[in-house]
Amino acid sequence: MSELLQTYWPLIVAALVLGLAVAWYVFNASRKTRITGTSRDVLDEGAAPAERNKALIDSAPAATPMQPAAGVPATPAASGDDLTRIKGLGPKLSATLHGAGVTSFAQIAAWSDADIDRIDAQLGRFQGRIRRDDWVGQAKLLAQGDENGFAERYGKLS
Repeated sequence: MSELLQTYWPLIVAALVLGLAVAWYVFNASRKTRITGTSRDVLDEGAAPAERNKALIDSAPAATPMQPAAGVPATPAASGDDLTRIKGLGPKLSATLHGAGVTSFAQIAAWSDADIDRIDAQLGRFQGRIRRDDWVGQAKLLAQGDENGFAERYGKLS
């Protein structure tokens, strides 16, 4: 074994130096973190943004619960409509509409474009469903009790 070391010692030393150089490069050179730009803290912005935020917190909410449509009385019989019969309106949306005061097909059938826009803003990720699934058209047929017309236009009720 000592004969091998005496013969090949220059190669062993060269391999050791090369291994140390590679290890230094891998562990030292790639770990440098460079910070660019100046990051400011929220508290460095001053009092004006804080006052603006306080005003936003204290202001009234943007959306208010919907009142029943004008001219459409909420009768006890109408308050029990199963809104999930409208295609594209599931239990979650039905609960959202009930929370907004919409409980009958007649109310949905009487929606104007402004009513649709106001309710659509409250639907969150379901925005656009009212027009895309034609809830007003479906509600008109269901409010009239025209199940055959509904089936022809929107498919069979489930």
